[in-house]
Amino acid sequence: MPLIRTTPLTLGLILLALLLALQSTSLPQRLDAWLYDTTITRFPPPVASDVALIAIDEASLRELGRWPWPRSLHAELIRQLTQAGARAVVFDVLFTDPAPDDNALAAAMAQNGTVVLPVYLAPVRAGQLMEEQRPTPALAEAAAGLGHAHVELDADGVARGLYQYNGLGRQLWPSLALAASGAQPRHQPDNGLPPYVNVREDYRRVPLAGGAGTLPTYSYVDVLNDGLPANAVAGKTVFIGATAAGFGDVLPTPFSGLSRPLSGVEFHANVYSAGQQQRLIRLAPGWLQAVLCLIALLLVSLLLPRMRPARTLLACLTVAGLVAGLAVLALMFAQVWLPVANALLIPMLAFPVATGLRLAMTNRFLNRQLDELSRRPQISLPEPGQRHPTQLLSQLRALLQPERWLLVAGDDVLSGGGLGPQDIPENLVDGQWSHQGELSWIRLHRGSQPFVLGLAVAGEFSREAVQRYLQRLDLNTRSAEGAGHDVRENISARIERLRTATARLDQMQRFIRRSFERMPDGVIVTDELGVIRFANGHIEEWFEEPMPSLNGLSLARLLQGHDPRETPPWHETVSDTLTLQQSRTVDLRIRNKDFLIHFAPFSLPDASQNGIIANISDISELREQQRQHREAIDFISHDVRSPLVSQLALIEQLKRDPAHIEPAQLEQLGRLARRSYHLAEEFVQLARAEQLTETRFYECEFLAIVENARDSVSEQAAEKQIHLQLQGCEDLWLRGNAELLERAIINLLTNAVQYSPADSTVEVQVFRAGHLACLTIADEGSGIDPEELPHLFDRYRRQKRSEISGIHGTGLGLSFVRTVVEKHKGEIAVSSQVGEGTSFTLKLPIADPIGG
Repeated sequence: MPLIRTTPLTLGLILLALLLALQSTSLPQRLDAWLYDTTITRFPPPVASDVALIAIDEASLRELGRWPWPRSLHAELIRQLTQAGARAVVFDVLFTDPAPDDNALAAAMAQNGTVVLPVYLAPVRAGQLMEEQRPTPALAEAAAGLGHAHVELDADGVARGLYQYNGLGRQLWPSLALAASGAQPRHQPDNGLPPYVNVREDYRRVPLAGGAGTLPTYSYVDVLNDGLPANAVAGKTVFIGATAAGFGDVLPTPFSGLSRPLSGVEFHANVYSAGQQQRLIRLAPGWLQAVLCLIALLLVSLLLPRMRPARTLLACLTVAGLVAGLAVLALMFAQVWLPVANALLIPMLAFPVATGLRLAMTNRFLNRQLDELSRRPQISLPEPGQRHPTQLLSQLRALLQPERWLLVAGDDVLSGGGLGPQDIPENLVDGQWSHQGELSWIRLHRGSQPFVLGLAVAGEFSREAVQRYLQRLDLNTRSAEGAGHDVRENISARIERLRTATARLDQMQRFIRRSFERMPDGVIVTDELGVIRFANGHIEEWFEEPMPSLNGLSLARLLQGHDPRETPPWHETVSDTLTLQQSRTVDLRIRNKDFLIHFAPFSLPDASQNGIIANISDISELREQQRQHREAIDFISHDVRSPLVSQLALIEQLKRDPAHIEPAQLEQLGRLARRSYHLAEEFVQLARAEQLTETRFYECEFLAIVENARDSVSEQAAEKQIHLQLQGCEDLWLRGNAELLERAIINLLTNAVQYSPADSTVEVQVFRAGHLACLTIADEGSGIDPEELPHLFDRYRRQKRSEISGIHGTGLGLSFVRTVVEKHKGEIAVSSQVGEGTSFTLKLPIADPIGG
């Protein structure tokens, strides 16, 4: 399934569709109303200085009686206002029905000359057409002007404005506030409308100065009884109307809502106050709203797909803030209300939509990647605890080659070889190996079925190693993590799949890294510029460079620093590998050790990156073997070949005169034959020592080995009247090969006797030093030159002093001794003084005695 990318077109179309769908709800209108009400109530305009209110309140009703009052009271009120110097008087009280005292009221109005009366548009009875309900003719003629008293309620029932002109047919009455300012009715041209059609023009929103009681207000009855304070209404326009709740002339406003509604007369007084200060608010044209919506839509559609997800919310808040700020500034400074709900909804919708699109795309990408990961081969090792015991036995037999074995399921023997159910020990612990001598037992459970597995491994040393190995094996059955867990939510299932894939990748990385670390060779991986990006532990050890300094170092510089060369230089080898994409193999020498480095170019699949994998092999041992091989060939071609040639020549001589064979000739032939045999024997013994492993070790007593060696050379010592003096302690048990140890000590004793003068003493001491069994052999011979001591144990190395004196050796005896000692994890040391003698000291680790 192709991924749906978050493009400007995709995001814009989705936002446009959502915005159109929201037009069928009241959300845009409610959002506009909230923004308008919040701004108006937060920053209300001041009250104009030339407006006052006389309220027909509860106190006036209690004292003057039930409504309607005699119109003579209104006449008296007007006369008092006239005397107080009121500039204009505006009644928000309907005088549609004639009354006996209309003339008195008309006279007072005429005397004042600035009284404005209301016109109300409504049907006389329910079901009838609308009519203009004007004051009585006498009052209308005495009035300075007439104005409509209608206030417009928005869709939410809140009064926020009114039409400045309203009427039926062709005559439109100004609002009370406009009439108080001297506005006259408008006469419309013939528009063909019936005379009962309500016609409204010039809608304005009113920025109220506050809630009820904000305007300067005086009670009707107080003014009649006590008059007005001095200059209370002088030069002001006075609005007279009902504020008592019983009248029902109340309006919900942004300040009050439905809890504390504002009276109609107070609303009209606020209209007059705002009009006098030029603060009435006009509505912005509809096309401006559409342009603002289009700009907001383009902004978020173009910006969000190019932004990082972390900045998306900030961008949406910024666009919304700019739109809301524009509306507030236009309202506060230009007295223009620009409905911005639709423009505000666009960034508010854009954030979840853009985030959802990105999440959907990410989700599809992750699903695709997870599917690909699940189809790839896994690098994992199945746990032994998940295998059936019959399979375990088969694999253990192939690996360990036990002499005997047994597998029992309940009371049934599944497989047996030399062991039976009677051999099974009691009190076996489930999942834990029990070792008894050569036998190893374990009880396992697979499901509800119990199994008992037993093995018998021969060889004491190998048996101990095998038992330690078996102890490390975890053969218990483990339940799969999270098995049986019902992932019902889709997101939880994806998280679980992602966790599993991450675990597999981590396992693969650890497997690869550990594989590199466990490799016998050193590995270096470089980038396309020959800079080291990975190296395993062997490189750190061989070059003695810390891993942090290796990473980022040039491979050519590393090699040049440790093995400088000019033909060809290292940088040429590295560059040729990268540029020609051809493998190279070069010798390398680091700190007196021989290596072979193989340069192989590589390139990453589905990427343009390439580099070098350098494999460095330690061939020091191979080179040493080659050197030894050459020395062996030289030894055989000279030392072995020479006595054989001499023997053949002597035999040919005897063949020519067989009747005159003298004893000296036979003695010479025997001496040559013994020399050849001795050379071959030492060569064979050295080869055996080099191939010695711990599998051929066993418990042996060190003093007994030394005594046997002494006895072997006692006859040779007696011929020179040399005394072999042995001092030692018993019970020094070793774990080793007694035959080869004895042969090594014989070599040392033979050398001591051979290089010692007659009638001398060779001291042999066996003693214990800590956890070491020690042997010291000291003679009184001519000693060894100091310059020959460092090479004393080298193969085929013979002392010049002994060769000159006529003592011919093979040069293999001491090399054999050192090899045997090293195979036993011991040490050998020599000290010598020319003319005083030589002392050899062996130190071998002690093993616990049998039964200890």
